[in-house]
Amino acid sequence: IQGFSDTPELQISLFVLFLGIYLIILLGNLIIFLVISCNPHLHTPMYIFLQNLSLIDISFSSNILPNLLHILLTQQNNISFLGCMTQMYVFVALAASEYFLLTAMAYDRYVAICDPLHYIARMSRKHCAGLITAAFTVGFVDPVAYLVLMSKLSYCASHLINNFFCDITPLLQLSCSSTFSVELFIYIEGTFLGFSSFLLTLTSYIFIISAILKIQSSEGRQKAFSTCASHLACVITLYVTAIGLYMRPATSYSIKRDKYFSLLYIVLGPVLNPLIYTLKNREIQSSFSKVRQRLFYFR
Repeated sequence: IQGFSDTPELQISLFVLFLGIYLIILLGNLIIFLVISCNPHLHTPMYIFLQNLSLIDISFSSNILPNLLHILLTQQNNISFLGCMTQMYVFVALAASEYFLLTAMAYDRYVAICDPLHYIARMSRKHCAGLITAAFTVGFVDPVAYLVLMSKLSYCASHLINNFFCDITPLLQLSCSSTFSVELFIYIEGTFLGFSSFLLTLTSYIFIISAILKIQSSEGRQKAFSTCASHLACVITLYVTAIGLYMRPATSYSIKRDKYFSLLYIVLGPVLNPLIYTLKNREIQSSFSKVRQRLFYFR
């Protein structure tokens, strides 16, 4: 894995930067995960979804950043074929799981705002667990076909992956066999699943915005919008970075630029999501204060 070896003078600086980012991701998401786990009052669908989102963000960054830190610190950038395929599979699986989990969260906000009287029935623990299970099942089953197709390609040209992790595009560039069928499959399935997730999320928010606009008082509209503002910010962050990385014109592709787009895609969501959900969320702030007081008490 080439990593950022084209800038050898910045290796130590990049190591410190990425280590700081990784620790922020771990700390922010771990706090949310533990606060929700320790407070029974937060065991509601919205916070259970958020807890799983934090788990995905921790796993997503941990799949890539520790190996990148090891490369930057030791300059040992070898990775086995099995390790590379595993990293690629986990990356795609967690990314897909996050898309569908955010879609489930959009449905949760739709029911809460558009059909509040039936919220308890429609978002029971059983239904909530079903949505989470479906998101992870689709996420981890979908990349199996990618893994099989990618592993059957011949890599006889260069073994240098011009990126800082095993992504699909750099691996396709290394193949000396025909990649047309693989690229076609990835494009069709990826577009279908990505568009399905986006369309479902968009449909939920069309109904949500329509319901909010029908509220008479400005205070009521503001209160209703605040319940879905955090989720909407996370969705926008995810889709904007994904579009910037994977849906640009072919003429604008640059290997060096793609590394930084990939980095932005990997770290921006996991860094911002805890901040987005905690800055204006009084329930999480209150629960965090209680957990902190307990820790000081035991200490």
